[in-house]
This record gives sequence, C-alpha cells and structure tokens, in this order.
Amino acid sequence: MANTPVQRMSQLMAKTLRDDPADAEVLSHKLLVRAGYVRRTAAGVWTWLPLGKKVLSNVERVVREEMDAIGAQEVLLPALLPREPYDATGRWDEYGPELFRLQDRKGGDYLLGPTHEEIFTLMVKDQASSYKDLPVILYQIQSKFRDEARPRAGILRGREFLMKDSYSFDLEDEGLARSYALHRAAYQRIFERLGLDYRICAATAGAMGGSKSEEFLAPAEAGEDTFADCPNCDFAANTEAIAHELKPVDAAGVPAAEDIPTPDTPTIETLAASLGVPASATLKNLLVKVDGEIVAVGVPGDREVDMGKVEAHFAPAAVEMVTEADFIARPDLVRGYVGPQGLDKVTYLADPRVAPGTAWITGANKAGTHAKNVVAGRDFEADAYVDVVVVRDGDPCPRCGTGLRLDRAIEIGHIFQLGRKYADALKLDVLGQNGKPVRVTMGSYGVGVSRAVAALAEQTADDKGLCWPAEVAPADVHVVAAGKALQTELALDVSEKLSAAGLRVLVDDRPGVSPGVKFTDSELIGVPQILVAGRRSAEGVVELKDRRTGEREELTVEAAVTRLTS
Repeated sequence: MANTPVQRMSQLMAKTLRDDPADAEVLSHKLLVRAGYVRRTAAGVWTWLPLGKKVLSNVERVVREEMDAIGAQEVLLPALLPREPYDATGRWDEYGPELFRLQDRKGGDYLLGPTHEEIFTLMVKDQASSYKDLPVILYQIQSKFRDEARPRAGILRGREFLMKDSYSFDLEDEGLARSYALHRAAYQRIFERLGLDYRICAATAGAMGGSKSEEFLAPAEAGEDTFADCPNCDFAANTEAIAHELKPVDAAGVPAAEDIPTPDTPTIETLAASLGVPASATLKNLLVKVDGEIVAVGVPGDREVDMGKVEAHFAPAAVEMVTEADFIARPDLVRGYVGPQGLDKVTYLADPRVAPGTAWITGANKAGTHAKNVVAGRDFEADAYVDVVVVRDGDPCPRCGTGLRLDRAIEIGHIFQLGRKYADALKLDVLGQNGKPVRVTMGSYGVGVSRAVAALAEQTADDKGLCWPAEVAPADVHVVAAGKALQTELALDVSEKLSAAGLRVLVDDRPGVSPGVKFTDSELIGVPQILVAGRRSAEGVVELKDRRTGEREELTVEAAVTRLTS
C-alpha cells in the first residue's frame, strides 16, 4: 500500500462547529457542516471541504471499481447540453420547472444535464455502426443539476449533485435483461462495500420511461421516499409503485340509487357522522385540472389521494387543484357534493377499490344532498382505473396478502430497462448480422454518489457525531495529541509510522486547543479508530479507541502500530 502523507489538522482547511446550522433539518446536514465536511454556497449548492472530498472520492472509488468489474467503460460527457436532443425525446417539456434552462449569447437554448440518456444515445449512434460494436456499457461520474423547488436537507436534496449514471446498449431484449442483471448485482456489491443498509424496491419509471424499474433505498428517518415491505414474503416496493388489483363484484342485489338530504355535510367526516356510517362506505371525489381540463378522482372516503400517483398517471401534463373560480365557471359542480353519476364533460379516474359492482354513498351534485346505493359500472363509469391512494401500514401485500410495513428511506440508486424509447426518438440503429438495420435497446442506471455520503451519515451517526465505515472514512486513524509538547511529538511520530505502514492518518496537532475539544472533535469527525497520545506518553503508551463500539485499550506505540496495520 502506498505511503499517504499525514494530514495535520493544524494545516487543515476546515473548522468544526459546536452548534447546529440554523437551517439544518436533518442529522446529516447538521453533522456534515459541524464536522467540517461541507459548507453551503447557495440554496441547494454545496462546497466539499478537504475531509468531505476524501469521503466523496472514496464513494466514487468503490462505484468505479464495481462498474469496471462488469466491463463498463468510463467516459465524461459535458454538463452543458443542447436543447435539440431533449426536444426529440420530449423531455425538454416533460421535465418542467426542474430543468435548468439557459441561452448562449446567440440565443441558442441549452440545459444543465439532469441525466444523459439522449447524449449517450447520440454518442453510441456516432461510434457504433455494426452489431459487432455491441453490447456495450458506458458510464460517467459527473455533476447533475435539477432546479428543486425547495432544496433542503443539506446534500440530500441539492440542486447540484454528484451522480454515477451508466447506460447499456444491446441488440435484443435478452441482452438488455443481462445488462440489467449485471448492474443490479454490481449495485448490491457497491452498497454492501459502502456499509449501507438498503432495500431493493419495485418502482415507477417516471420521466425516464421504459418498463422494469427498481430503486435501491436506504432506510432513514430523513428519507423523502416511503417504501413498503412485507414481513411474510420478499415483496418490497416504493409506495408509488404499489397497485391494488381491480376486483369487480356482483351488485345484483343493490337497490336503485336514491338521493337523501344531507344538509351541512360537505366533508367525508361530517357526512359519515351524520349518517352513522364508516367513512369507507362513502366515495370521495377530488377535482383537479389536467392541462386546464377538469378531472374527478374517485377514492373510498377513508383513503387519501396520493397526488404523486395522479401526476405520474397524467405526466407530462400539468396537474393542479381546482379553484373557486373553476366552481363559479361550472355551476353543475357543487363543492362538497360532487358525485360521479351524471357528470358532464369531466373525465373520471377511479381507484381500483371503486371496482365495478361496488356501492357507495356519494355526492348527488346538488347542494345539501347525497345519494346512496350508487353502483360503479351501473350508475357511473370510470374512464380509467388507477391506484391513486396513499398506501397505509397494514394494507395487504400484493403478493401474499399479509399486512405491509411502511418506512422512510433515501433513494441511493435506480435502475431502468428503458427499451427503445430513446433509440426510437434519436434513430439509433446498427447493422445486424443479416445486413439489415437493428434498433438498439437500452438500460439506464444511476447511483447518487453525493447522496450516498448523506445516507451513510444518517444511518451510522450516533449522539456524539459521525461514525464512518472504514471503506469511506476520510482516514483510517485519527491520532490525537492531548496538548503538551511531548504528547504532540509522540502523536506526530506514531502518525508517521502508521503512514509508512500504508494507513491514512489524520492527526490533531492543533496548538492552543484543549484536550476536551480535541476529543470531542475526534468523535464528531467519525474516523473509525482514534489513537490518543495522552497522560502516559512519556512511557511510550497510547490509548486506542474504537469509534463505533467505544472500546478503549492502552498499548505501547509498537503494539498500537501492529494492531492497526494488521
């Protein structure tokens, strides 16, 4: 192992802080700033200080090694991209306000790349002409840009972030399946090496398009994703990807629909209380506008509408809530008393729980009036069935029926079988073995490199500070000189011995800093092993502390070096 120069904290461009940043909402944000790993440059834009850059580079190294191991080839594409390829795929508009758009001095349109499917496709179109050139996997580790509406949570949700994105190009669907499996296994090795607790969950493709899609989620309280897993089988999925099965029922015995007076019951709660029925017996009809056109979304009254699912169904169309002005313009739509029966010029999207044959109490489209015995498929028809409810703890597992458990998580990776969406849009063909053009099929695979740093901080930190796994830590050993000249001399001496043995060493040799502050900082910074040159330095004895377990042991310098290097 190469001799790495000792990093002296007296020369380190970083300062630790005693107090949490005023704007910090999550643990990783607080600790990465306090420990001197990152500093805020602007909203959602971060500077990586020397210790932070070391951790970030270690994550990059692991990702790069595992990508190279599956035969992927590394390239580097520009972050500043022309508009035309994104127009060809429709994503210039589909991305909406999250896309950073800009113009050059001549008025030409450009964007800062959020992902690079289009540009990789064009690169392969330029470089590959025959079936002999495929299959190929290409990747890069590069900054990406998304104009988040509310950049928050430190580096977890930034507007500029570091990402590994790779792309597979195959001649047939079987080849795509192999490339997808290679990435899936590589991601498992990456996250296991990084020391992350993770789940592989079924997911939606979103703006990326394509068919099969899975997310790698790191359970954490600060996560913005919610996933469900089954305690009985191996089912796990992002809640956005869970779909209830449509199961029609027989409504032969349900009486005809009947209006009933229900004054002052504009909400599900007031209606259920007035009639003495459970909210699950009522039908809630939420009105939204999709590109300006009114759509009604029907769900059981005891369930909440997941607007993310609604938006995903109608993407790339813009979805927004109706306003008072919309009700004024449509007097047939009575606020609080809307029902699906007899709706005119309104698309009706129903949750599968509102299956044909199910009977409901719902609005009668008249003020102060509801209707009972309103049967789906008899008294009204759904234009489409889409699972649009918020998944709850205890909902049945789609695979085995056992009650699901919900948890929060951070998305650290995502893999997609794109198929031919981008190859079709950009006409990516190669000559096949028979001399005829073959349309290439693609996969897209991302790892959040900077996000993985935050996820690790969230999962491994304790009440004293950060606690890095050895693979990503900024050093192998943090040597602390308690303060006196003899202690500092011994700390520097042992640091050089450890460095000569191939370990990465951070030594706290700061003059004028109290031992208490140094000890606190060593725990805050989170290097796996802490070696203290303290009260027994004159005897050549140091204290070795395991940062994770807190176990301490006094050893001679020679024994400590042997222990740490073995």
